[in-house]
Amino acid sequence: MTAPATQPAEEVEAIRAVPVRHPGRTVAGVVLLLLIVWVAITVAGNEQFDFGAIPEYLFDPVVLSGVRLTIVLTVVSMVLGLVVGVIAAIGRLSENPVLRWVAGAYIWLFRGTPVLVQLVFWFNIGIVFPTVGISVPFTDISLVSVESNSVVTPVNAAILGLGLNSGAYIAEIVRGGITSVGRGQVEAAAALGLDPRRTMRRIVLPQAIPVAVPPLGNEFVSMLKYSALASVIAVQELLGSVETIYSVNLRTLELLVVASIWYLALTTLFSGLQSLLERRLSRGRTGIVTVRSSRFSLSRLWRWSA
Repeated sequence: MTAPATQPAEEVEAIRAVPVRHPGRTVAGVVLLLLIVWVAITVAGNEQFDFGAIPEYLFDPVVLSGVRLTIVLTVVSMVLGLVVGVIAAIGRLSENPVLRWVAGAYIWLFRGTPVLVQLVFWFNIGIVFPTVGISVPFTDISLVSVESNSVVTPVNAAILGLGLNSGAYIAEIVRGGITSVGRGQVEAAAALGLDPRRTMRRIVLPQAIPVAVPPLGNEFVSMLKYSALASVIAVQELLGSVETIYSVNLRTLELLVVASIWYLALTTLFSGLQSLLERRLSRGRTGIVTVRSSRFSLSRLWRWSA
């Protein structure tokens, strides 16, 4: 057999890789940069826009009060949504057909109607039910009765609207996290004698929570922005507070920029906290795997040495 012919060394050295050029990307980048510069110069040179009003009202007491109420609305509504969402998710996974139907109807209704419609509905619930209370079923005997308008205030209506709407989405997030856990693990837990409640608490939820955290964090950020809709029902949150100010001084765009800065700051803060939580959960799961792998290696080493 003859040895294969080899390529001369001078020819190998002559081969030189030439990167593929993409002139379209360069042109697009230059055009986009010029467009950004043109918009910035146009806005900066507009005499109708008062840039000095932005730092003037950024920490205004009325605006800060709206920021605090926005945070409270977001947190309380999210807690309500989590409670209702977990209950609805368990109902959707229940073997009871009535629970499945009720949970499915709730998710269908609140996901299928706009948030703004739900907020206005709860705000005007007093038209249909002037009073709310506790009464003896099938009788006219009332044990406790109060006026609806004194209970369902604008803030409470906003919490109900935002929380119940978010609960429908959270239910699907939690259900997806629960169903991501292998069915075999549930069956193995049942074979070991664990009841469904302990199986859910010790086996399913610890694995479902890391899966559900990223979409839940996104839902929280969305809730923060959806809270601006509460200004329609006279809630003085962040957007409502700047509306109150610019209705007097007519600096509409400047005050909207102030509100946007605060929304960006809050969403950036909570997104950073979400990233920290995700890394924390992933680190915990990696640590468990590492410990188990180490034990396995040590046990094998002990057997081999023996």
